[in-house]
Amino acid sequence: MQLIDCAKLFLKYAAGFTRLRQTCVVNLIMKQSIIMKIFLAAMIVAACSKSSLPAEVNTINKHHTYYVSPTGNNANAGTLTAPLKSITTALSKVVAGDTVIARGGTYYEQITFPRSGAADNWITLKAYPGEKPLIDGSNILVTGWLALVTISNARYISIEGFDICNLISSAFNTDPEGIAINGDSHHITIKNCNIYNIKSSASLKDWRSGHAILVIGNGTIAITKLVITGCSVHDTQTGTSENITLAGNIDSFTISHNKIYHTENIGIIIAGGDGLNPKGDVATNYARNGVISDNELYNISMSNSVDIWGAGNYGAIAIYVCGGAGVVIERNIVRDSDRGIGLVSESNIYPTKTTIVRNNFVYNCWRTGIYMGDYLNYTSGGTYDCYVVNNTLFQNDSAIGAFGEIEGEIRLTERCFNNVIRNNIVYASPVDVFIHKYTNTGSGNIIDNNLYYTTGTPQWIWNSTNDTPITDFHSWQVTSGTDATSTNGADPLLVSIATPDLHIQASSPAKNTGFVISTAINGTLDIDGNTRIKNNMISKGAQQ
Repeated sequence: MQLIDCAKLFLKYAAGFTRLRQTCVVNLIMKQSIIMKIFLAAMIVAACSKSSLPAEVNTINKHHTYYVSPTGNNANAGTLTAPLKSITTALSKVVAGDTVIARGGTYYEQITFPRSGAADNWITLKAYPGEKPLIDGSNILVTGWLALVTISNARYISIEGFDICNLISSAFNTDPEGIAINGDSHHITIKNCNIYNIKSSASLKDWRSGHAILVIGNGTIAITKLVITGCSVHDTQTGTSENITLAGNIDSFTISHNKIYHTENIGIIIAGGDGLNPKGDVATNYARNGVISDNELYNISMSNSVDIWGAGNYGAIAIYVCGGAGVVIERNIVRDSDRGIGLVSESNIYPTKTTIVRNNFVYNCWRTGIYMGDYLNYTSGGTYDCYVVNNTLFQNDSAIGAFGEIEGEIRLTERCFNNVIRNNIVYASPVDVFIHKYTNTGSGNIIDNNLYYTTGTPQWIWNSTNDTPITDFHSWQVTSGTDATSTNGADPLLVSIATPDLHIQASSPAKNTGFVISTAINGTLDIDGNTRIKNNMISKGAQQ
């Protein structure tokens, strides 16, 4: 309502009150008139003022938006035209449903969320549209385990669009972290953030360790509904630790559409909590029931810190389930890393189990493409009831393993039980091994319906660390008791082996020749997001 309309409305009611005074007792009417005028005037002004309230206030839900800027002032009101200077100051003011918007620039501060949102009223910290705010740790002295952003015992929190960077330590037993989430937290979203230059420069003997995102389920309840999406993690030094770490009592998560590259050690790990949460209840102290999808990971390699790890030490795994369970790893591109995808246990307490690896491209890794089982002579957790289906592996294994062996495109070490390896395209280099099973431990594994191809001599190794390979496909079938309906020697006709482009041509022998297990196992979408099973047929490899 415009002010001129408000004035007309006010005069209309005022005229009515004048006529009323002419027919009633003067003194009484005058008193009533004044009261009514004040009441009606207040009502009219309220109606007229509604459209002119500050944009920072939601008049329906009473939610506030606070603005911050490096050029602001903490004595300001926190409006767009009078922003606060500190994110911490803004967060101290918010309640459930409020939003803090950061203008572009650098914020030299540690951020802790002091309170929670609610199920329908999240607390959101986000970047101003089109601008890039940096939470920068350059001026922070790292002592102990320290994060630039901490979400502890907080719920319904979203952080969006920030660069989180430049936290470095060379001190003994320190752990610089970009984001730390722990305690009784749940419903947390990390979206479109760029996390980099989080580095430990300590030596291995000084416990070199760091994390880009560290989530530890160490509260009285599970951390649930965790989402990490649209983020970049790169140029980190995490020492013996990982970049995105989920460990302990975590139940339901999504890690999707992220890019992780040029890192020193493991890209993503889903783990038991016996290391980071040793006092947790064994029944629940492991990360579980999540999805890792549509990510790209490359240059995940210890070779990025040769001065620390030495030359030829290719031990990092790009995507790693280590004592976790119920994870779906799908539609990821993993390339040019030490190892591709690992379903491995470093624990004597928690096996890696009930995990599905499907519809992924894995190529050009220094060692194995997909890895299952324990570390040899180290742990006894094992890998149970997992599926490796409909993946395309291409020319991994350009470096020998720790025992002087070729690890194989698909590697099974100790204690693999009741796992299924089906419908994979395995395109090996001329000197590579398709499948390498290291020991005679484990049982109940199904390996079948795969397509094997190499321009060199085909090789498989069964129950040996580094024995004479099997080079005849029929001998492999007899020795291993597997691969009865798999094929060997037919070129899968990838679109390009030079680029490479691991999609298949229309005339590929992999087209519609796979084995349909179920939608729950094979998935609903292929690597490109197209329907995975058509007319009850499925192609081998990651693309339908």
